[in-house]
Amino acid sequence: MKPPPPVTPDGRYLVVRGRLWRTSNPDLSPQRRQALVDVLMDARRAVRTALARDDPTALAQARAQVDAAKVGLGERGPVWWTDGAPDLNRHMARTTAYAEWFARHGDA
Repeated sequence: MKPPPPVTPDGRYLVVRGRLWRTSNPDLSPQRRQALVDVLMDARRAVRTALARDDPTALAQARAQVDAAKVGLGERGPVWWTDGAPDLNRHMARTTAYAEWFARHGDA
């Protein structure tokens, strides 16, 4: 079994293949987070179904649902932290302020 990807010391990002991906907002209640994850998983299944059926209308709707769930989780859209730090989502860890940390901890 693969170990989970490394998470930056501030908990804002996880690192996959050297790239930073924003984590969910830790201030969400467990119930709210689970509800959004459930919506996200349903929407991802709808994307798969729409692709299999070659249905562009359903695909657009399903992708919009994925995006809305990710915004709700805090993984997209406005950042969930309040200290004014920039959003480095999708940046390569080695080119950010996390470069030294990443060099020590690497990518799982």
